Amino acid sequence: MAEGECVEARPLISLITINYNQAAVTCDLLESTRALTYPRYEIIVVNNGSKDDLAERIAQGNYPHVKYIDSPDNLGFSGGNNLGIRYAQGDYYFLLNNDTIVTADLLEQLLAPFAENPAVGVVCPKIRYYDQPTIIQYAGYHPLNEYTGRTWAIGLMELDQGQHDKPGSTWFAHGAAMLVSRTVLERAGSLDDSFFLYYEELDWSARIRRAGFTIYYQPKALIYHRESMSVGKMNPMKVYYHTRNRLWFMRRNVDGFPLLVFYMYFFCIALPKALAQYTLRWQPAYLKAIKDAVIWNFTHTPSPTAPAPLSAVVAG
Repeated sequence: MAEGECVEARPLISLITINYNQAAVTCDLLESTRALTYPRYEIIVVNNGSKDDLAERIAQGNYPHVKYIDSPDNLGFSGGNNLGIRYAQGDYYFLLNNDTIVTADLLEQLLAPFAENPAVGVVCPKIRYYDQPTIIQYAGYHPLNEYTGRTWAIGLMELDQGQHDKPGSTWFAHGAAMLVSRTVLERAGSLDDSFFLYYEELDWSARIRRAGFTIYYQPKALIYHRESMSVGKMNPMKVYYHTRNRLWFMRRNVDGFPLLVFYMYFFCIALPKALAQYTLRWQPAYLKAIKDAVIWNFTHTPSPTAPAPLSAVVAG
């Protein structure tokens, strides 16, 4: 900050994070925020139907920037963040997983692209793995394959040697860390609660780009991520929401011939493969999760006001 510049003149950032029975992990994040050098931010912690001692830990930890919000129910990733947004006062909302560790100049680096390009609506940092601090998890996203419903992160599992240090627009934000302007919410809305968990940031990203905003990857900003701390590496709930929301995302964001091809791929290849895998391993809970996920889609229809097809959009 320049000498003599008023702190109040800087944009207020509302850092929003969700806790689900991970008080110690969430407090690790809060401890790391003590190193932040940006002078004007608030932290909103949503206790998402948890039965842990987070409130007591926060009170004992003396975290001056923290606003604690208790939800009696687990609202999922979408609902929990939307609840936090309702209490936020910021000009920008920084949605951040509780299983991350921040770096000192993170907020300054994330804000910079907004000042340089008025079309920028979301900025994401480079993400490395906490347990493998030189290995990349996210350096932007590749475009969606509309025929398989898949995309993947640029740089995933690569040793970071600066090969992905060029900033610029990207197709999708990463749900673990995304700084979003208030203007985005005014024009594109917030996360859709129907997703609950997984694919919600991809759906939101598609909507944000349709509203005319650019999603931006900023490699000068860096966080470390303890992946899948809340849900675990694999379990029936994860299988259910991945299956359900992959279908739901495609139905909301793709139409015409690409959607028809996706249905053929999904029901003739991807789904039988998963069913065979869980049958051979005899994992009946996983088989039930897939059945329930497909049935859910047969009983839910995208709203008539759902976003226009993703195929009509070109990356920012």
